[in-house]
Amino acid sequence: MSARRSAKRAAFAEAAPVFAALGAATRLKVVSRLCSGGPTSTAGLSQGTGVTRQAITKHLDTLEAAGVVRSNRAGRERIWEIETARLAKAKRCLDEIGAQWDAAINRLRALVEDSS
Repeated sequence: MSARRSAKRAAFAEAAPVFAALGAATRLKVVSRLCSGGPTSTAGLSQGTGVTRQAITKHLDTLEAAGVVRSNRAGRERIWEIETARLAKAKRCLDEIGAQWDAAINRLRALVEDSS
């Protein structure tokens, strides 16, 4: 196996937990709120969601385990923020997959056009 292919597999394996963590609608909403609102407390993230603070905490723990968010203690609160480096790596994997799809579509288009 080539070094490039090996590196690509490692990058995809590293990104897989990020995609799994983002697969739940509530976790995706939490990430969206952190992206748009910046660092926020657990209580702040649970406000207006209809989800209990305990449930939000479990979702945040899942996101933290996947490396999507990180927290810092501020008194009795935990302040959560996005882990941009991990999301950037996952985005690069999606970009790679998108490029592969574009290449496949272009090959298909060329085949169809050559056949007509």
